[in-house]
Amino acid sequence: MAKYFDVHPDNPQARTIGQVADSIRDGALVVYPTDSCFALGCRLGSRDGMERIRSIRQLDSRHHFTLVCRDFAQLGQFVRVDNDVFRAVKASTPGSYTFILPATPEVPRKLLHPKKRTVGVRIPDHRVVQALLAELGEPLLSSTLLLPDEEEPMTVGWEIKERLDHVVDAVIDSGDCGTEPTTVVDFSSGEAEIVRRGAGDPSRFE
Repeated sequence: MAKYFDVHPDNPQARTIGQVADSIRDGALVVYPTDSCFALGCRLGSRDGMERIRSIRQLDSRHHFTLVCRDFAQLGQFVRVDNDVFRAVKASTPGSYTFILPATPEVPRKLLHPKKRTVGVRIPDHRVVQALLAELGEPLLSSTLLLPDEEEPMTVGWEIKERLDHVVDAVIDSGDCGTEPTTVVDFSSGEAEIVRRGAGDPSRFE
């Protein structure tokens, strides 16, 4: 049975955030809020967590997972960013964007695109997940909580708890999230290519 944490959206309770971070370090798979949708998240090195996300969402091996980072300094540990791309990404973070970039050796091989050697990264503009990332001290391996039989992501924390009670370890609820996922921009070629139009304004990359 999943634990349910009711967290204040503007002033997340430090003790609760600490409990969630400890559980993630111990291998937990959690549902947490972002500035676009609720997401599934686990520790970066958790093979079990990654496979559970694949199972819940019925994803194949080609799915691009996202590393959700606290800030630009942390993001820079996991992807290579040249000067032009740096300016474009920096100007859009934190925000509702996912960027696909060439990965550094810090990224586990199983997370990389098999041909391009890329990975998705993002810095969310949401106080609860920012507090969690600060406490955790490392990125979350993440994927949008979009179930295979649903057209839109779930938006209500207690409904997620009821639906996924036996397949996740915790649900963090700080109020309803939106249904629009991030805008995905692929910079792997050095030029911006919009892969998915979502919550972030795509016009700045056109």
